[in-house]
Amino acid sequence: MNLMIFMAFAGMTIGLLLVFGMTPLELLEAGGKAFHREDQSIQGKIVAVTSKKKKRGITKLMHEVTTILKATNKEKQLTVIILLSMTLMGVGAFISIAIDNLFLVPVLAIGFSLLPFWYVKFTATKWKKALNNELETALSIITSSYLRSESIITAIDENIEYINPPVYDVFKAFLTQTKLINSNIKIALENLKEKMDSAVFHEWVDAIIDCQEDKNIKSTLVPIVSKLSDMRMVSAELDYMLYEPVKEFISMVILLLGNVPLMYFLNRDWFETLMFTMMGKAVMAICGVVLFISIAGVVRLSKPVEYRR
Repeated sequence: MNLMIFMAFAGMTIGLLLVFGMTPLELLEAGGKAFHREDQSIQGKIVAVTSKKKKRGITKLMHEVTTILKATNKEKQLTVIILLSMTLMGVGAFISIAIDNLFLVPVLAIGFSLLPFWYVKFTATKWKKALNNELETALSIITSSYLRSESIITAIDENIEYINPPVYDVFKAFLTQTKLINSNIKIALENLKEKMDSAVFHEWVDAIIDCQEDKNIKSTLVPIVSKLSDMRMVSAELDYMLYEPVKEFISMVILLLGNVPLMYFLNRDWFETLMFTMMGKAVMAICGVVLFISIAGVVRLSKPVEYRR
């Protein structure tokens, strides 16, 4: 009965969208604009700058995912991710109602809806590590050329062919600006710093800017680049330390999910108690909450090592 009510509600929602001539994507885009809308008043801007209140929960997750998509030039995929999240929310609610466990409805609906965002964060970790490795190579060869030529334009121009995307695009834009648009190196370097979210890269660019006034401080560039090597080694050690806990976590998840169908064949009374009694349904909901909280913790701990000044 509950399943029929849920299907009727889903059909009614789709019908209303069709009647008003709206598609799910248009609805999600409108919701996304409302979510990202900022207060443009003077008071709103002051509060945004001076406020020390940290984002938490789903708001923090949405902000992190939006930042990741912006950094990877995939902002247009946000609507698709939200659509997938809403679809999975419906799937979670459908599964809960199908097995007649109302305790699981909010657990699976919220947990399934967060899976696409957790996936973006998890894959962004690999992207960030690859970016740091490429940045280390690029800054090393450019720094070596700069120590010899004492010209940042010459140093980048000599090595631009050996740099891979996305770092290549950043330095190529710098060369284009200095050669064709504006020959002011300091302004070009300031623009260069804004195009990459890396504390070590920002420090390196600041040092290059200082070197335009005093060439004698160019020796400070090598220790800055070496920080990327330290980050890579620490990150490798951290990955090794996390390998065993993550492997154990995956094993426990498989055991937790596999025990339900396994119980059907080993002990039918336990299975019926778990699936059809109030206490058993509550236990399954609690297990679901613990499972999704654990997944969130694993995604959070897989964050790459970053150097902060």
